[in-house]
Amino acid sequence: MADRPTGPLSGLLVADFSRVLAGPYATMLLADLGADVVKIEAPGGDDTRAWTPPVRDGISTYYLAVNRNKRSVALDLKDEHDRGLARELAGRADVMIENFRPGGLERFGLGYDDVAAGNPGIVYASISGFGTTDKGRVLPGYDLIVQAMSGLMSLTGAPDTEPFRSGISVFDVMAGMHATIGILAALNARHETCRGQHVEVNLLSSALSGMVNQTSAYVAGGVVPQRMGNSHPSLYPYEPIPCADGELIITSGNDVQFRKLCDVLGAPELADDPRFTSMAVRNAHREELRPLLVERLKARTKMEWFRDIIAAGVPCGPINDVSQGVGFAEEIGLEPVVEVGEGEAMVPSVRHPITLSETPADYRYPPPALDEHGAEIRAWLSGGGGDR
Repeated sequence: MADRPTGPLSGLLVADFSRVLAGPYATMLLADLGADVVKIEAPGGDDTRAWTPPVRDGISTYYLAVNRNKRSVALDLKDEHDRGLARELAGRADVMIENFRPGGLERFGLGYDDVAAGNPGIVYASISGFGTTDKGRVLPGYDLIVQAMSGLMSLTGAPDTEPFRSGISVFDVMAGMHATIGILAALNARHETCRGQHVEVNLLSSALSGMVNQTSAYVAGGVVPQRMGNSHPSLYPYEPIPCADGELIITSGNDVQFRKLCDVLGAPELADDPRFTSMAVRNAHREELRPLLVERLKARTKMEWFRDIIAAGVPCGPINDVSQGVGFAEEIGLEPVVEVGEGEAMVPSVRHPITLSETPADYRYPPPALDEHGAEIRAWLSGGGGDR
């Protein structure tokens, strides 16, 4: 039906019943790697189409961020004919992904049990906010709510400020990545069993896993972490420190790096000071150490220090805005921006984060207009089989 994509997932058909962020991010990762992703949208379209500003040529940049390499068909699942087409797609797919409220697709005959009965090889991925238990399934799965309820917001901000949300929907993105991992694992298992399975991911579990050392502090150590601003609970220095013209992040992860930092700053004696000779004592005396570091760093600009401290083997970096972050990636040769599509339809997009030496990511289609591929997909599904 369409040009065959290339890539390690070429030949896989993904029925994408998800919307907003976690699911669409997962399916975009799969699409970049060659999967044929059919995005099923309600007649009104994915919610993110209306999430503006900002826009590019009148289109939400939020929507553009996570929907390249897909084809769109608008189906009204309350309509019997459209519902039949949706079931036909699910019956042909290798992977189906959805983030309806738990059980929300069952009334349309599109729950896991119904789909797997006719398509036992299906890898069916469900993303929810709080899981499928009786208590979890009724809770709305918004990233901000999970940031609040998981404890992340209690850790974000300074000790004397209110809690803050992350600057991105971090757990939506994390759950999307976890869903992708689960899908790939289930596909690998299918090679042995010839059967698919139900992959379930929820934002709260992704949050608790992704908070790593902070959740471990409580689970393994009985310590409830608190907000520390930009400081780290276990490492020092590991935070922004003022220079002559702004702040520089300095991350001294061990005693050797701290000694190198002291040498660069022209204060080798600090590394031998009994208050600062090990990470444990530096943490205990951080309020005494910080002004000594500030005194020396204030003598020069952050970029002057950046070059010298990096050259000495100590991790550090200036605090950039997003444009500077993209620019820095370009400066070091990562080529972070790719052009997807041609001519007036071209959309600049952020490069897929994984580099594969033999089967690289592919950028075939710009994010589709609502129902852009609807006629061809409906004709294909109504035809009773044939090429994808």
